[in-house]
Amino acid sequence: MIDQYVVALSTYANDIDNLILLIGVLVGFWLILCELVFFYFIIRFRAKDGRRAEYITGEEKSHKRWISYPHMLVLVCDVFIVFFAIKVWYDVKQQLPEPYETVRIVGQQWAWSFVHPGADHELGTADDIKTVDELHIEVGKVYHFKLESRDVLHSFSVPVFRLKQDAVPGRVITGWFEANGTGTHDIQCAEICGIGHALMPAQIFIESPERHAAWVAEQSPVTLASANQP
Repeated sequence: MIDQYVVALSTYANDIDNLILLIGVLVGFWLILCELVFFYFIIRFRAKDGRRAEYITGEEKSHKRWISYPHMLVLVCDVFIVFFAIKVWYDVKQQLPEPYETVRIVGQQWAWSFVHPGADHELGTADDIKTVDELHIEVGKVYHFKLESRDVLHSFSVPVFRLKQDAVPGRVITGWFEANGTGTHDIQCAEICGIGHALMPAQIFIESPERHAAWVAEQSPVTLASANQP
């Protein structure tokens, strides 16, 4: 349902959507039921001429059950929500699958900087590719990211991945994603980080293996050096 408005393009995006939908359905059910009962009581026990109001302490069992029974049912719903929330949290935040590559992501006022591995698929070597506000990845591959901030608190958000991770100054935070569809999509900062916060968009380019290999070849230091020669 959610992907009708924002397409889901990561392997765990649907799990997060389903968790949000589960919470919405259960909470929405109890909200509507409580409002219906509330307005029924307002109408049923409204003031009438010749009828005195009755003072109810709520100590009788017949009165307590209106609280205790719904309370127990709500707790059962909470168990379902907590169970699935922990499962999704573990899969997304705790369990890191083996990566195809690792990318470095740096937030700063007000831009995103990315460091991609070159042709050797190793980060931190001479053929690393550095970009600003452009992240290029290959579809169907597991990527780890090393997220950090140079100044204040930022938040790396990729809506199509259902990914949002704070970038905390002084820390390097590891996460992962695997895209299951191609295209160009938005990257946002989801944390107010100063006067230029709204001017901090970036884009993620999810490419086919052939297109991504061609981009890496185009950006390699050898290729760029050859292109700059007279």
